[in-house]
Amino acid sequence: MVIAQTRRPAPQPAPAPAPSAARDPLVVVLGPTAVGKTSLAIQIALAVEGEIVSADSRQVYRYMDIGTAKPSPQELATVPHHLIDIVTPDRHFTLAEYQRAAYQTIADILARDKIPLLVGGTGQYLTAIIEGWSIPEVPPDPTLRAELEDFAATHGARALHDRLRAADPAAAARIDYRNVRRVIRALEVWLRTGTPISALQRKSPPAYRILQIGLTRPRSDLYARIDARIEEMIAAGLEDEVRALLQAGYTWECPALSGLGYAQWRPYLAGEITLEQVIQAIQRETRAYARRQYTWFRGHDTGICWFDLSQTAPETVIETVRRWLSDQGA
Repeated sequence: MVIAQTRRPAPQPAPAPAPSAARDPLVVVLGPTAVGKTSLAIQIALAVEGEIVSADSRQVYRYMDIGTAKPSPQELATVPHHLIDIVTPDRHFTLAEYQRAAYQTIADILARDKIPLLVGGTGQYLTAIIEGWSIPEVPPDPTLRAELEDFAATHGARALHDRLRAADPAAAARIDYRNVRRVIRALEVWLRTGTPISALQRKSPPAYRILQIGLTRPRSDLYARIDARIEEMIAAGLEDEVRALLQAGYTWECPALSGLGYAQWRPYLAGEITLEQVIQAIQRETRAYARRQYTWFRGHDTGICWFDLSQTAPETVIETVRRWLSDQGA
């Protein structure tokens, strides 16, 4: 298949909204899935009069509560949470949109004299805020994306990645060939503009004072927590949640349903695999996702203070945040 290069002039990335003051604090709580971010972030927020800004690329979608491990209604009522349930599952929610929304939300929280806590495990979301990425404003092109997806399905993910390497070696070096969605996005920018996405993704760090709290656990402990969480999701009705989404008219091609915890149900609902195989697939792929999260954090570690929650009491982490805020005069 020959994919036409429909090039347009390269758009200039929109500048990120500036924080309200050069000394505004931002506390970041990051870590892999199932490590315990939600519970600890709520405790921190209660201790420092904070509000939580979600940095989770799946929790932005409505109607997808169980499979994305959203905070419970009780947790949401305990501390204000932002950027959860903001788009429908059929919507392409871009990184640029998230960054704009996050900057504005952080500014609003600071204007109320509260402490913003950026909490999540989506590496791109976190790093786009912390490093101040300038993100290309190139709208999604469904036709081009479908052609690139077809190319990957026909020739393989490595072949698609090779195309990116030829067009934008810097982007290819940063993007794992298995992350087909990101490879397609980088190719989309190149084919639409003729400008490598790496040339458009410059950095302009915001003027926040940032404390990064990284949460971790031994791998065996984390994997056990992941497996247990998936079992809890099944018991809580994850299958019914998936069926309800399909009955509402959302399809497997929707961005949200192609993700972890949802796409694995497709062969089951087609009668091709058993429920136990679905559970095993979600557990296996969630463990793999956690490994990719660690890889991202290692590659973007700009002063993360790591705490092993198997050895560290929540009070220790909370006191670290309190002391940092006090030392900085927040």
